[in-house]
Amino acid sequence: MIRVWCAGRSACEPPVDPAVWVMPPDAVWIDLIRPTREEETAVEKALDLSVPTREEMAELEASSRIYRENGATYATADIVTHGDEEIPGIQPVTFVVTAGPLVTVRYVDPKPFAMMVDKLSREPNLCDTGPELFLNLMETIIDRVSDILSGTVVRVEGIASHVFSGGKTVGFEKLITKLGRAQMTNARIEQSLAGLTRIFAFVGIDERMATEEARAHLRSLARDAESLSAHNHSVAASINFQLSAALGLINIEQSSIIKIFSVAAVAFLPPTLIASIYGMNFHFMPELSQPWGYPLAVAAMVVSALLPLAWFKKKGWL
Repeated sequence: MIRVWCAGRSACEPPVDPAVWVMPPDAVWIDLIRPTREEETAVEKALDLSVPTREEMAELEASSRIYRENGATYATADIVTHGDEEIPGIQPVTFVVTAGPLVTVRYVDPKPFAMMVDKLSREPNLCDTGPELFLNLMETIIDRVSDILSGTVVRVEGIASHVFSGGKTVGFEKLITKLGRAQMTNARIEQSLAGLTRIFAFVGIDERMATEEARAHLRSLARDAESLSAHNHSVAASINFQLSAALGLINIEQSSIIKIFSVAAVAFLPPTLIASIYGMNFHFMPELSQPWGYPLAVAAMVVSALLPLAWFKKKGWL
C-alpha cells in the first residue's frame, strides 16, 4: 500500500492504483506498507530512485543498511514492535531521505508510525519537508523506545522485590522465565538504539540537514539515544545480577534440603545399628530373656539418636 502525506493536510491521500499513480507535488511523506512490486516501481519512477527489497532490508552489513545512492540517503533501522508485550519483536524499516518527500519502506506496523500519523492529523503544518518529517519521526521512535524501556524497568523491579523478599524460592522458575524475557527485550532495545545512533551520525553529514535547527535536532536525538543506551545497559546489569541471585538462592535452598536429609540419615544411623544387632536372632543373647531387655534397647536407640542431634546443634550445623 502507498500512503502519501502532503504538507498542510490533516489526512493522507487515499490509496490508488499504482499503475496510474502520480505523486502529488506537495508530498512530504510516502509510506510504503508491505508494498507490491508494482507499488515499488511506481515510487521508483516518481522519484527516480530504487526501493530496497525486503531481503535487502534484512541484511546486516553496515554498507547495506546506511548508504547514499542517486542523491538520496538510505538508512535501515531495526524498530521494536509490539512493545507492550513481554517479548517484543524487532523488524527492519528503511528510511529514504530525498530532496523531496521522505520515503519509508516497512512490512510491519510499529506504534511510532501510528503516533506520527496522529500528530500529523492534529498538526497538519508540523512538517513542511521530508527531512523535517524524518527528524520528527525519529523523535517519535526514540520516545517509543523510552516507553518500552520504562516498562521493562518496572517489570525488572517487580521481579527484584520478589527475589529479595526473604521468602522461600517457591515459584522462582517463573521469575527466571520473566527475567529471560526481560533480557530479550533489553537486547532488542539495544539493537534498535545502536542502529539509530549510527543513522544519526550518518545523516548528520547530509546536505539536507545543513540547517542549524536540523543539526541541533539530530544532536539532541543522538544524545537521547546514547542516554537510553546507557540506561539500558544498567537494566541489563540488574537483570544479570537478579538472575545470578535467584540461581544462588535456589542452590542455597537445595543445599539446606540436602543438609536436612544428611542430618536425618546420621541421626538414625545409631538406632538402626542397635536395632540390627538385636534383630539378629542368635540363641545366646542374654538381653532377650530379660524383662528389661526391650525397654533398654528402645532407650538406647532414642539416646543414640539424640546425641548426634545435640552435637550438630552445638556446632551450629542445625
